[in-house]
Amino acid sequence: MILARAFGLLTVLLLVAHAASAQTKLQVTSKLGTKFYSVADGKGAVADAQKNLAGDPKSPALMLKLAQAEISVWEDKQAVATLTRALAISPGDASLYLERGHRELPLREFKQARADLSRAAELNPKEMAAYYHLGLAHYFLGEFAPAAEAFQRAVETAPNTDERINSTNWLFAALSRAGKTAEAAKALEAVPPEMTNESPHTKFYLNLVRFFQGRMSESDALPPEPPADNTDQEVELPFDTVAYGIGNWHLYHGNPDKAREYFRRVLKGHVWITWGFVGAETELLRMGK
Repeated sequence: MILARAFGLLTVLLLVAHAASAQTKLQVTSKLGTKFYSVADGKGAVADAQKNLAGDPKSPALMLKLAQAEISVWEDKQAVATLTRALAISPGDASLYLERGHRELPLREFKQARADLSRAAELNPKEMAAYYHLGLAHYFLGEFAPAAEAFQRAVETAPNTDERINSTNWLFAALSRAGKTAEAAKALEAVPPEMTNESPHTKFYLNLVRFFQGRMSESDALPPEPPADNTDQEVELPFDTVAYGIGNWHLYHGNPDKAREYFRRVLKGHVWITWGFVGAETELLRMGK
């Protein structure tokens, strides 16, 4: 009888633990009033990383792995806290500043991200990702000229063609928003007609740049709009990125109504962590919705 009760209690505890791991957590409430949540950790990645960290609780490397597990289920708020603990132990680690700044961006903590990413770039001046995400922090704050400077460094330090294309996309947008139209047009020369992307997954970045260059139509560049119930980041990412980029293009070409239409289409999605989603939300706030 005692053994049976113990087994029953163990079963209940396991079910409770499983339910807790499947719960979503509030991450941030946007200035538009929308609440954004994590997704269920169906594979138990966070619990596994926590277990590993428990075996060596002072390890910044294991803290980084925990943060990455949290990031995988959109627990960006928890990841920032984990990385803050790691930085208290290893304050000179550029990768920790980079990761924390990266995760502060979808939490809409742009000023904190700017500080962390500036520090990451100082500690590791050859790290392309530090400049790229620093550019995003400046951009979302409306600091378009500094954003362009950061994206230029990202283009220069890009380790492959795909990263060069994506950084050029943002460099063009930042220069255009800064009113530097001649420089923006010249920036597109970094992606000549013969250049192709390396991964099929990133073709939408190249299509967006080709649209900016006038080599692809708006309709051809735009990926299919995701289904209304989609929560797959990989499905929504192409649409968010290109729809935001095209909407932004309409904005700095004097067509705010068309831009607003694109931004609102992006915000119909559910993947609140994409840069296109963050950008669309930011622009609608600037435009008074």
